[in-house]
Amino acid sequence: MTATARTGLGVAALYAVVLGAAFLSPYDPAAQHRDRPLAPPTGLHFVDRDGRVHVRPFVYAHGDARETPYPIRFFARARDDSGSIGSRRLLTVDPPADIFLAGTDELGRDQFSRLLYGGRISLAAGLFAGALALTIGLVLGCLAGFVGRWMDAAIMATSDVFLALPWLYLLLAIRAALPLDVSPGRALASVVLVIGIAGWARPARLVRGVVLSARTRDYVTAAAASGASRTRMMLAHVLPEAFSVALTQASILVPQYTLAEITLSFFGLGVGEPTPSWGTMISAMLRQELSASHWWLAAPAAALVLVSLLYHAVADALHQRMPGLPAGA
Repeated sequence: MTATARTGLGVAALYAVVLGAAFLSPYDPAAQHRDRPLAPPTGLHFVDRDGRVHVRPFVYAHGDARETPYPIRFFARARDDSGSIGSRRLLTVDPPADIFLAGTDELGRDQFSRLLYGGRISLAAGLFAGALALTIGLVLGCLAGFVGRWMDAAIMATSDVFLALPWLYLLLAIRAALPLDVSPGRALASVVLVIGIAGWARPARLVRGVVLSARTRDYVTAAAASGASRTRMMLAHVLPEAFSVALTQASILVPQYTLAEITLSFFGLGVGEPTPSWGTMISAMLRQELSASHWWLAAPAAALVLVSLLYHAVADALHQRMPGLPAGA
């Protein structure tokens, strides 16, 4: 298996995990365990206090002096404290025991469940915003490079303005101008639009450079001499060259735009509570003055590092596979 395939599978596995949050998370991300604020990760055991080995892992209920083992149930329906049955989940445990794989936050909400559901928001925002920015950049870059003249000058002048503006401040200004009291879905859509529209300039300039180079190739000149229309030459010969740059740019822009969504949510301009986002979780982490006693609150920051490393590996693999790409791609 090639390096590109391995890294691609790693990214696909990451998105599969967050898409399966409803099944993989032990609890609803908004469920509060008021008696367990800032609880550390739950310890999983195989040997009880009498030295007996259990086939299935088990946990102890908080404050249970008798240390009664509560076995972990797999692929079972979750039960809450009232006894009502919920949806089927990968890992569950019967009350009064709890299973907090990554501890809880200051409101007693399960960090692991919020990390998975928050990954849906942050990763989806980066993916959709990257797709939007690349689509705009691909279209405008192709038009600028292939049509040229006044269109090239206008598109490049506009891209210069977007590149000259401080990117973070531009995002904050545009998002702050939008309504704050909106539903999570509309908030996510507005974040995607803001990030995508603000980030089209760089891929557009790279695509333009590739198109300018491709239009002078012998096979493009031969196609023009044989009577091929400009649209056919663009779609059949020039656009495939631009797609390789767009693919590599995607591996760079998606984690960058994921970080942009996290930044907006961190400042309260993205998806707000109680809907989880890695940005709001990191903001809560800083409010608790992260220390060695609350180390599990750093889980969203660690997840962001993992995402960045995965996409960096994808970008590196694509550069090795396509060594003819421009230096900035």
